[in-house]
Amino acid sequence: MKTILLSFILLVLSLNCKSQSNIQFPIDVGTKPESITKGFNNNYYVTIMNGKENGDGELAEISKNGVTVFAKGFDEPKGIVFLKDHLYFSDLNKIWKVDNKGKATVFVDKSDFPKEVLYLNDISLNEHKNGIYVVDMGATKYMRDDNNNLWPLDSEKAKLVPQLGRIYHIDLDGKISIAQDTSPLMLNPNGVGVDNDGNIMVGAFFLGNFLVKKNGQLTPLKGVFRGADAVEQDSNGNYYISSWSEGKVWKIDSKTEASTILIEGLQSAADFYLEENKGRLLLPDMMAGKIHEILLD
Repeated sequence: MKTILLSFILLVLSLNCKSQSNIQFPIDVGTKPESITKGFNNNYYVTIMNGKENGDGELAEISKNGVTVFAKGFDEPKGIVFLKDHLYFSDLNKIWKVDNKGKATVFVDKSDFPKEVLYLNDISLNEHKNGIYVVDMGATKYMRDDNNNLWPLDSEKAKLVPQLGRIYHIDLDGKISIAQDTSPLMLNPNGVGVDNDGNIMVGAFFLGNFLVKKNGQLTPLKGVFRGADAVEQDSNGNYYISSWSEGKVWKIDSKTEASTILIEGLQSAADFYLEENKGRLLLPDMMAGKIHEILLD
């Protein structure tokens, strides 16, 4: 009897491992994937921007059966999280809420925000996992030259980038408040996260700052990561940041703040998902249309 029971357990474990191994990264997911999270049935969900047509954005599901469209009809879907059995993601100036059947409803719209929102981007769970933070990048049209490169930080054009970026908090009832107002350290913020102490972390796209809000003040870590996108911290205190424009991901030591490149040479490095129990980041390369697996060590 014990032999039969042991054989059954081994069979279940083998089938489970096999089903997980069916997802082989890198994996093609579509045109311009931006953000990824884990959601229903432990499957992964990716926001797909596609082109510039209104309504052509999609939400893709990655499972052992491959990549399928889970929901569609969005404009430019970006940051995504899974909270209380729903997916939430940003889309220009609104937040969508999606149930386990793929039904999407507008959670909050542009008129619900206390200030005008110009370009919503990354989303993060708050420290209590009962609400979300979302970034408004502000006026993004001032940060690049005619070749779509970021202006040099010492240029006259850099001085013209307006301080319009903010971070908002939204509770599950849809109540919105300003969690971080505009700051000269936070021009065109993109990434947002929460550290192990419940502090807000910010990736400032234009300036390249990795900021942590300590005692109410934004404090930059060492280093410049221009094109900063996703920001996260693991349970050991290590920070992670991606650069969309440089196609890199760095790991940053929490004590020395020394940074190490985990991957480079990508076309773009967008909003990753930290999956610490598997020892990896899942990273969209937006311009290549792929999701990569980046090992933490």
